[in-house]
Amino acid sequence: MTVQKLPIAKAINESLRKALDTDPKVLIMGEDVGKLGGVFRVTDGLQKDFGEGRVIDTPLAESGIVGTAIGLALRGYRPVVEIQFDGFVFPAYDQIVTQLAKMHARALGKIKLPVVIRIPYGGGIGAVEHHSESPEALFAHVAGLKIVSPSTASDAYWMMQQAIQTDDPVIFFEPKRRYWDKGEVNTEAIPGPLHRARVAREGADLTLVAYGPMVKVCLEAAAAAEEEGKSLEIVDLRSMSPIDFDTIQTSVEKTRRLVVVHEAPVFYGSGAEIAARITERCFYHLEAPVLRVGGYHSPYPPARLEDEYLPGLDRVLDAVDRSLAY
Repeated sequence: MTVQKLPIAKAINESLRKALDTDPKVLIMGEDVGKLGGVFRVTDGLQKDFGEGRVIDTPLAESGIVGTAIGLALRGYRPVVEIQFDGFVFPAYDQIVTQLAKMHARALGKIKLPVVIRIPYGGGIGAVEHHSESPEALFAHVAGLKIVSPSTASDAYWMMQQAIQTDDPVIFFEPKRRYWDKGEVNTEAIPGPLHRARVAREGADLTLVAYGPMVKVCLEAAAAAEEEGKSLEIVDLRSMSPIDFDTIQTSVEKTRRLVVVHEAPVFYGSGAEIAARITERCFYHLEAPVLRVGGYHSPYPPARLEDEYLPGLDRVLDAVDRSLAY
């Protein structure tokens, strides 16, 4: 058994290294992913070990990067594309939505598009404009794309393996402010399916559903609530499309209360879909309305204000108290 304690960034690096080593059709492409090793050093050392033909520094042209990846996938390759920051993905949005997401259906299933698009996302690093977005709902709304986000080093390692092996396009959102959070990674223990949610903490009084960067906040909220005699269950969604509603439903039928937490704005966010579906499925089990905690419906603020914008412990606990008060 091989167990290591790794930061999330290093776990992704090790996963990419294994994929490159295992399958000669796997390529990595993006801005500064080669010689520099990426702005977050997630691809550090890969070009040195696998060469410029496998780990490719591209021009600053996201539409061209994704368009090239589509062509490579059509020729049998499995490209892993890095979009350097979340806010840089929009020049490639047309390629992703009108081509990558639709070609499989357009060809009546005769072609496959095994493309992984890595996107560091979310706030918490004090960055400038276009560097702290949470655009996951924009992609989850599009049929033909799979959307995932790990919250632990183990999930970062294994979900990347599974994403690369998937024949459908996968948008892989990486919580950049958690890149250096460490966790145990067992590189031999193959986990469950890519799109299955995980109960990160058992509880009895209320369910908190989160993904990516907010799972840690919810675990901290559960620890704080425990001191006041409240038992919170944490469900790590892991996948925003498809969503594992069955795991959420099982939890909510037990706790009878649900709060959904994400960094993205609450308005039209993924929490809205979860709230609607769970209300439909669990109407007669719920003892309180499904509540949502998230960012505000405004452009992401300057770095000095992001602590006020991002959902934190106080806002999560406030929603917990409001739900339990019903």
